Amino acid sequence: MILDLDRFLREGRPHWTELEEILGRLESGGVLDLAGARRLHWLYERASADLIRLGTFASEPETRRYLEALVARAYSEIHDTAARTKRFRPLHWCRRTFPRAFRRHAAAFWLSLAITVAGALFGGVATVVDPDSRHVTMPWGHDQLRPSERVRQEERSPRGAGKAGDGHGTFSGFLISNNTRVSILTMSLGMTYGIGTIVMLFYNGIGVGAIAADYLLDGQGRFLAGWILPHGTVEIPAILIAGQAGLVLGHALLGRGNNLPLSGRLRRIAPDVVTLIAGVALLLVYAGIVESFLSQYHEPVLPYAVKIAFGVAELCALSAYLALSGRSRGPVDDDDGGDDPDQPFRQRP
Repeated sequence: MILDLDRFLREGRPHWTELEEILGRLESGGVLDLAGARRLHWLYERASADLIRLGTFASEPETRRYLEALVARAYSEIHDTAARTKRFRPLHWCRRTFPRAFRRHAAAFWLSLAITVAGALFGGVATVVDPDSRHVTMPWGHDQLRPSERVRQEERSPRGAGKAGDGHGTFSGFLISNNTRVSILTMSLGMTYGIGTIVMLFYNGIGVGAIAADYLLDGQGRFLAGWILPHGTVEIPAILIAGQAGLVLGHALLGRGNNLPLSGRLRRIAPDVVTLIAGVALLLVYAGIVESFLSQYHEPVLPYAVKIAFGVAELCALSAYLALSGRSRGPVDDDDGGDDPDQPFRQRP
């Protein structure tokens, strides 16, 4: 029985409001961490007890209905978690799941980047020291023409002359399928305990470094930046993320410092590996469209400064997205996994 109704309402309302706020964030897609789950359960029990006490006081029907609805919502969230987590929400996946999976394995991404940079340095030095090595290090026929010759051809082509070319959709589809195939291969080679992934990353870096050194030595750095940056600032990070996924997979197979059986290690990292490679596919779709419809246009049609600025803006936006999107606020944590001290490639976002 309530002896002092005003005091009861004054002391109870802050807890009811807190419970309502947590439920609101949960219903919009959040997931509770352990501390948040305990807090939710305590607030739910308190609200239930307050509802029982208020039932003995007939003069507060509105407050009673409010508490009944609040307790029902809390009960639903507590007992219906499994059904709720099975629903796939594309926006939630893009805003939270993918960037958080990326940050959990940030160390693997930096290792992927370091391997690629090492390959690029090797390819660049080889081109400077031995120009004839271009026939070995440069993919896609870049060894057949000097950069200055290619620039002249590109700027005089229909695209460079301002005439719309045909087959953009076909070319874009080819780029997307080819880059996605390479990325999936890079990730899948993680099954070789990461060795294949390392080789692929190093090999890709050699080609990039050799071509970059060749264009710079021939005084065509401005053309190179205007050609590569619009799509490369998304395409290259996507391939690095594929390498990241392969390294995570390789580390799980090795099991170094982890007492779990192989099946347990693979189950633990499988959701993040799938999330990473799915994100890679989406990034490559975008990069393929940009490469076909923007990167292939050169001066005098499209100033190189515009293309370079566009590429830099893309890189800044992608970096901010991967670094900041989906960070938790308050007691509700949308992380799709927890800290795992047995995985050095896993970090808390």
